[in-house]
Amino acid sequence: MAAAGGEDSPERLGAAAAAEANLSGLAEPQPSSAKLDAQLHEATRLKMEGNAFYREKNIRSAIGRYHRTLLILRGLDSEVTTAVKGFRPETPALTPAQEELLRNTQVDCYNNLAACLLQRESVDYSRVQEYSLRVLQWRPSDVKALYRAGVATLELGDAQTAKQYLTQACRGQPNDANVRKHLQRAEEKLNKELQKEKAMYRGMFSSSLSSSAGDGINQTNGASGGV
Repeated sequence: MAAAGGEDSPERLGAAAAAEANLSGLAEPQPSSAKLDAQLHEATRLKMEGNAFYREKNIRSAIGRYHRTLLILRGLDSEVTTAVKGFRPETPALTPAQEELLRNTQVDCYNNLAACLLQRESVDYSRVQEYSLRVLQWRPSDVKALYRAGVATLELGDAQTAKQYLTQACRGQPNDANVRKHLQRAEEKLNKELQKEKAMYRGMFSSSLSSSAGDGINQTNGASGGV
């Protein structure tokens, strides 16, 4: 599903760039440690620009910066480069400090993208959910990601799973009014669904009793009317 506003996801941008490089036959030189540092620095700079745009309520520009940041990081991420090993020049292993910076920047960008999309007039909740779940893959207890995953999942109709996310978020931020509000919404929706289900079963049970009673009367009438 395309992102709201027509922005391409970092995955699509990355795939397009890789395909273009393969078709053209161009092979980039193996990046050095210094180049890795420069790319990580550029990614951090773009993320900070995105943060500034977000504070200024320039959501579209913020989204663009976060996507560009993630595109840079995708080319350095060992989880991605290992999967395409043999199809592109190998990237040297990141140091623990570089790996931590990369992952922290990715987490920030996915969290901030989810926040940006929630600010739109027409919210793409499936994309909010997707970005939040990406964060939770790396940081299962991230309260912001749990909250946004809960909100998006609730809007997508799965109140049970939404309650699980929001309950975890509430444990991390027990005094957060927004978390508690949406947790209450999830619980109210689940209660309504339960009451509806009970009413449906009551109706089915009543119909079954009525049918059984009717069969009994017919059998009795038949026995008394025989010669």
